[in-house]
Amino acid sequence: MELKDFVVALRKRWFIIVVLALVGAGWGYHQVSQVTPTYRSTSKVFVSLTRGDTVAELVQGSTYTQNLVASFAQLATMPVVLDPVIDELGLDTNAKSLAGVVQADALLDVVIIEISASSTDPQQAADIANAVAAQLSKTVRQVTPTTTNGGPSVNMTIVSQAAPARFPYSPKKKVGIAKPALIGVALGAAIALLASRLDTRLRSAKDFPGQPERPVLGQIAYDRRLRKLGPRAILANRHGGLAEAYRRLRTNIQFVNASAPVSTVLVTSSVPGEGKSTTAISLALTMAEKRKRVLLVDADLRRPSVARLCGLEGAVGLSTILVGEATIEDVAHPWGLDSLAVVPAGAIPPNPSQLVDSEAMEKFLVTARSQYDFVIIDTPPVLSLTDAAVLAKRTDGAIVVAGCRKVRRAQLVETLNALDAIGVNVIGLVANGVRQRGHDRLYGYGEPRLRDRIFRRHRRGTRSGETSVAVQTSLADAGDTPDGIDELAVAATTESRATDLRLPAPRESASEKTSPDEQDALDDDPESKDVDKSPAHAAAGDGGRTDSGGEG
Repeated sequence: MELKDFVVALRKRWFIIVVLALVGAGWGYHQVSQVTPTYRSTSKVFVSLTRGDTVAELVQGSTYTQNLVASFAQLATMPVVLDPVIDELGLDTNAKSLAGVVQADALLDVVIIEISASSTDPQQAADIANAVAAQLSKTVRQVTPTTTNGGPSVNMTIVSQAAPARFPYSPKKKVGIAKPALIGVALGAAIALLASRLDTRLRSAKDFPGQPERPVLGQIAYDRRLRKLGPRAILANRHGGLAEAYRRLRTNIQFVNASAPVSTVLVTSSVPGEGKSTTAISLALTMAEKRKRVLLVDADLRRPSVARLCGLEGAVGLSTILVGEATIEDVAHPWGLDSLAVVPAGAIPPNPSQLVDSEAMEKFLVTARSQYDFVIIDTPPVLSLTDAAVLAKRTDGAIVVAGCRKVRRAQLVETLNALDAIGVNVIGLVANGVRQRGHDRLYGYGEPRLRDRIFRRHRRGTRSGETSVAVQTSLADAGDTPDGIDELAVAATTESRATDLRLPAPRESASEKTSPDEQDALDDDPESKDVDKSPAHAAAGDGGRTDSGGEG
């Protein structure tokens, strides 16, 4: 894994890290709260010789004193010093227990001893430290040699009296809470990275199996409009980024093999819910934009969804044709665009596999090829049923839709191997539902589309004269005129007597009105400000809802 992969894994499962950090902090706070606060006070004692008449004597005395300071510090925790302290303060303890709360440290290269005492009572801790310092001075006088005149050779002077502590020495709440929290963060990060390694679901095209002969023909970004509108989102915004993504898919399919162009394409997936039906319908729409006669066939005779997504009546369809009770002309529904026809699955038969692998299906495909320039067939997932594999052999090639966060790498590899085993021509893959950020969300463009900017000005209702100038200026700067911009410029030009008028909106007929679901989705998306009020849009009807990886 690269550094970027680590960052993505941690960002994706950040909640695990946060939860474990909070659990660790909570446990640490609980532990700290259960501990009785302990206070510590410190007194300091200065050790010196009684006298030194010459420099040599002073130097020798200083060396002698430094050698004894460590011994005097050890003496402070011995019964000879502590027993008198217990008697003086009336403590209910013994010398051994008191030695556990008293600490004497000889500082390096100095002749000062620090005596510290701990207690749950800050005043008692200060009293013990001062008492031990005073008693140590007395004991040192007794155990050290005397001078020639009978006085002590070493003096100990208390230079700093211990005072009651204002804050507890232990437990340290911040440290007690921070340590378990950091442990929780580390544990959460480890779990997140491990889960990322074990999670083999595909998330982008770079995760796909590296097979040059099966290129990624297109990447369809996750778009919440598909949850409400399904494939009709393209009809609602024919110039948006979503439509452009499917147009690139169309172009790649047409030129993937220039020597052997395809006219019959099967669209399938590995498992249900990857968005193959949505992809098939959207691809059919973009193919029909080229003025080609396109036929979309729902060959999923078990769980058909094309009719529902398109808002069509699906009682009769492919199954009706295969049993000889209808022809393509009888069941084909014009939908979306004039050059697109849809054949629903029809009634679900008791023997779908037999119908799919029948001579009637072969005749149907021959007829479809002769009547249409391009035929797109939606089938069940490969790993669930054999219908897709059977049909794929009768087409020019198959497109495998891989739903990001829906399918695992092993499942996609198994699907490709299954199609290879029967000699199916897999044209390529489609990454569906790719989560994109930053400039990627604009489908490869670093700035918003010119058309979107102009329509936003149109909707803000600027002054008519300013609108006309703004439109013409934007077009002059662009050097190119997108579809429909000329009409917008004409509509923006109004009579000079109009001072503050909004541009007139196109008049809608009853059949052209946008449904509430469509309008909600368009209002949520800045790319959808240029709604195409075409009759093809109205023909979409009210179908089922899906996301970019939901249907099929």
